[in-house]
Amino acid sequence: MSVSTPRARQWVATAWGPPDSWEFVEHDTPSPQKGEVTIRVLAAGVNPADAKHVAVPRTGLELPVPIGYEVSGEVSAIGADTRIGSGAVDIGDEVIAFRVRGGYATEVNVPAEKVFAKPSTLTHPEAANLLLVGTTAAEMLAVTGAAPGETILLHGASGAVGMSVLQQARLRGIRVIGTASETRFDEVRRFGGIPVEYGPGLADRVRDLAGDLIAAALDAAGTDEAVDVSLELVRDRRRIVTIAAAGRAEADGITFIAGSMPASARFRDEVRSELIALAQNGDLVVPVARAFPLDEAPAAHRLLATGHPGGKLALVP
Repeated sequence: MSVSTPRARQWVATAWGPPDSWEFVEHDTPSPQKGEVTIRVLAAGVNPADAKHVAVPRTGLELPVPIGYEVSGEVSAIGADTRIGSGAVDIGDEVIAFRVRGGYATEVNVPAEKVFAKPSTLTHPEAANLLLVGTTAAEMLAVTGAAPGETILLHGASGAVGMSVLQQARLRGIRVIGTASETRFDEVRRFGGIPVEYGPGLADRVRDLAGDLIAAALDAAGTDEAVDVSLELVRDRRRIVTIAAAGRAEADGITFIAGSMPASARFRDEVRSELIALAQNGDLVVPVARAFPLDEAPAAHRLLATGHPGGKLALVP
């Protein structure tokens, strides 16, 4: 049972290297097997991990590698006796899929367990960017034990992960002081954070704003300043987490998390339904700065690499 077109297009890495070396190729989408569905992609999320995954050779990964972990679209074919992660599914249903392979495509087959009904409150570009940053943010809050009434420090508050942390923390009654450039202060305030400018004197500025103990620190920036200030202000190193400074984590005894780590993958899979429900209720939004045509994936990554895209980016076939 299918309404898919016989030929699809997708981005693949045919050599290790940057996005400018990827190729946009035609490919056949086979009929989905039991436990699979085919998604007609209406938007693909653009994430730094998409490029990092194929930047250099990796053990157990062979070229060519289809690119893209996160999509939103419509179901165009369903394997026999198959249900998706959120339950029953029909042709034409709007869905999202996360932790998949080959999402930078017009059509893609994915494991049905990774597919969920799309929140109707989100556009496809927004929905395609919900879960990677959302689950990362949720895990950062979880591993630091951030609790209602506490004040925490968030480095990189105006970035994609940071904005999800701000929203999830606000829902839990956690006060967040978030670092950002002064031009992004309004974005931090929009999601309930207290903005503070990074740069020399950061620790003193945070102390002035905190009024009490900084219980935990979440680093989504990866700079030495972020780690150094966190170590200075947080008494318990177990309550400092980074997603971008693995070397400092090992050297300084703080927590590093990544979606490729088994414990992180389990947590992120378990929290998907909760985040989708928050989005459906209007409690979790996804700011999208720009949508690029699918055939301009390298251009999207060039903007992402600047570190200041102003929100999430999406690819739209």
